Amino acid sequence: MTAPPRPLSVLETVLYAPDLDAAEAFYRDVMGMWPFGKVAGRHLFYRLHRQMLLIFNPDVTEKRAAPDAKLPVPAHGARGPGHICFPATAAEIEHWKAHLEAKGVAIEADFEWPAGGRSIYFRDPAGNSIELAEPRIWPL
Repeated sequence: MTAPPRPLSVLETVLYAPDLDAAEAFYRDVMGMWPFGKVAGRHLFYRLHRQMLLIFNPDVTEKRAAPDAKLPVPAHGARGPGHICFPATAAEIEHWKAHLEAKGVAIEADFEWPAGGRSIYFRDPAGNSIELAEPRIWPL
Protein backbone atom coordinates (compact mmCIF):
# COMPACT_ATOMS: atom_id res chain seq x y z
CA MET A 1 0.00 0.00 0.00
CA THR A 2 1.38 3.43 -0.94
CA ALA A 3 1.33 6.42 1.35
CA PRO A 4 -1.38 9.03 0.76
CA PRO A 5 -0.39 12.39 -0.74
CA ARG A 6 1.09 14.84 1.75
CA PRO A 7 -0.87 18.08 2.45
CA LEU A 8 0.98 21.09 1.03
CA SER A 9 -0.89 23.93 2.69
CA VAL A 10 -3.67 24.81 5.11
CA LEU A 11 -7.04 25.54 3.54
CA GLU A 12 -8.90 26.53 6.70
CA THR A 13 -7.89 27.85 10.10
CA VAL A 14 -10.51 27.87 12.84
CA LEU A 15 -10.93 30.02 15.93
CA TYR A 16 -13.83 29.84 18.36
CA ALA A 17 -15.75 32.77 19.82
CA PRO A 18 -19.05 32.52 21.68
CA ASP A 19 -19.85 36.21 20.98
CA LEU A 20 -19.78 36.40 17.18
CA ASP A 21 -21.03 40.01 17.13
CA ALA A 22 -17.98 41.10 19.15
CA ALA A 23 -15.71 38.95 16.96
CA GLU A 24 -17.17 40.42 13.77
CA ALA A 25 -16.73 43.99 15.07
CA PHE A 26 -13.10 43.27 16.03
CA TYR A 27 -12.14 41.60 12.76
CA ARG A 28 -13.87 44.40 10.82
CA ASP A 29 -12.87 47.48 12.85
CA VAL A 30 -9.40 46.41 14.00
CA MET A 31 -8.24 43.88 11.41
CA GLY A 32 -10.00 45.39 8.35
CA MET A 33 -11.62 42.07 7.38
CA TRP A 34 -15.13 41.57 6.00
CA PRO A 35 -17.02 38.28 6.24
CA PHE A 36 -17.10 36.16 3.12
CA GLY A 37 -20.07 34.37 4.67
CA LYS A 38 -21.85 34.21 7.99
CA VAL A 39 -24.76 32.64 9.79
CA ALA A 40 -25.92 34.70 12.77
CA GLY A 41 -25.05 33.00 16.04
CA ARG A 42 -23.16 30.15 14.31
CA HIS A 43 -20.16 31.27 12.27
CA LEU A 44 -18.16 33.92 10.43
CA PHE A 45 -16.08 33.00 7.38
CA TYR A 46 -13.25 35.22 6.08
CA ARG A 47 -11.36 34.72 2.82
CA LEU A 48 -7.64 35.47 3.09
CA HIS A 49 -6.09 35.11 -0.35
CA ARG A 50 -6.22 31.33 -0.90
CA GLN A 51 -7.12 30.39 2.68
CA MET A 52 -10.14 30.71 4.92
CA LEU A 53 -10.37 31.87 8.52
CA LEU A 54 -13.45 30.35 10.12
CA ILE A 55 -14.77 31.63 13.44
CA PHE A 56 -17.35 29.36 15.03
CA ASN A 57 -19.54 29.74 18.08
CA PRO A 58 -18.61 26.57 20.00
CA ASP A 59 -21.96 26.57 21.83
CA VAL A 60 -23.57 25.75 18.47
CA THR A 61 -20.92 23.72 16.62
CA GLU A 62 -20.24 21.34 19.53
CA LYS A 63 -23.71 19.91 18.97
CA ARG A 64 -24.33 17.20 16.40
CA ALA A 65 -26.16 18.29 13.27
CA ALA A 66 -29.78 17.22 12.98
CA PRO A 67 -30.22 13.95 11.05
CA ASP A 68 -31.97 15.87 8.26
CA ALA A 69 -29.32 18.64 8.07
CA LYS A 70 -28.47 19.89 4.60
CA LEU A 71 -24.74 19.48 5.30
CA PRO A 72 -23.76 16.65 7.65
CA VAL A 73 -20.72 18.40 9.17
CA PRO A 74 -19.62 16.53 12.32
CA ALA A 75 -19.80 18.31 15.67
CA HIS A 76 -16.62 20.19 16.54
CA GLY A 77 -15.46 22.94 18.83
CA ALA A 78 -12.87 24.05 21.30
CA ARG A 79 -12.87 25.99 24.54
CA GLY A 80 -10.23 28.45 25.62
CA PRO A 81 -8.02 30.70 23.56
CA GLY A 82 -6.70 29.60 20.21
CA HIS A 83 -3.91 31.13 18.16
CA ILE A 84 -3.43 32.40 14.64
CA CYS A 85 -0.44 34.14 13.06
CA PHE A 86 -0.73 36.50 10.09
CA PRO A 87 2.40 37.28 8.02
CA ALA A 88 3.66 40.86 7.94
CA THR A 89 6.84 42.67 6.93
CA ALA A 90 8.85 44.62 9.50
CA ALA A 91 7.37 47.88 8.18
CA GLU A 92 3.85 46.42 8.29
CA ILE A 93 4.37 45.32 11.90
CA GLU A 94 5.28 48.90 12.84
CA HIS A 95 2.15 50.15 11.08
CA TRP A 96 0.02 47.46 12.76
CA LYS A 97 1.45 48.32 16.18
CA ALA A 98 0.46 51.98 15.79
CA HIS A 99 -2.96 50.99 14.42
CA LEU A 100 -3.65 48.57 17.27
CA GLU A 101 -2.59 51.10 19.89
CA ALA A 102 -4.85 53.73 18.28
CA LYS A 103 -7.75 51.24 18.48
CA GLY A 104 -7.04 50.58 22.16
CA VAL A 105 -5.85 47.02 21.57
CA ALA A 106 -3.12 46.04 24.04
CA ILE A 107 0.06 44.54 22.62
CA GLU A 108 0.87 41.51 24.80
CA ALA A 109 4.33 40.87 23.42
CA ASP A 110 6.70 42.45 20.90
CA PHE A 111 10.02 40.74 20.34
CA GLU A 112 12.66 39.49 17.91
CA TRP A 113 13.03 35.74 17.59
CA PRO A 114 16.56 34.37 18.29
CA ALA A 115 16.92 33.11 14.70
CA GLY A 116 15.52 36.38 13.27
CA GLY A 117 12.15 37.93 12.65
CA ARG A 118 9.80 39.98 14.78
CA SER A 119 6.39 39.12 16.22
CA ILE A 120 3.72 41.09 18.00
CA TYR A 121 0.87 39.44 19.90
CA PHE A 122 -2.55 40.73 20.96
CA ARG A 123 -5.98 39.26 21.74
CA ASP A 124 -9.37 39.29 20.05
CA PRO A 125 -12.55 39.71 22.17
CA ALA A 126 -12.80 35.91 22.70
CA GLY A 127 -9.24 35.82 24.09
CA ASN A 128 -7.71 34.21 21.01
CA SER A 129 -4.01 35.01 20.62
CA ILE A 130 -3.39 36.91 17.39
CA GLU A 131 0.16 37.20 16.12
CA LEU A 132 1.62 39.29 13.33
CA ALA A 133 5.06 38.01 12.36
CA GLU A 134 7.71 38.29 9.74
CA PRO A 135 7.53 35.07 7.71
CA ARG A 136 11.25 34.52 8.24
CA ILE A 137 10.50 33.22 11.75
CA TRP A 138 9.72 29.97 9.92
CA PRO A 139 12.45 29.35 7.33
CA LEU A 140 10.45 27.49 4.73
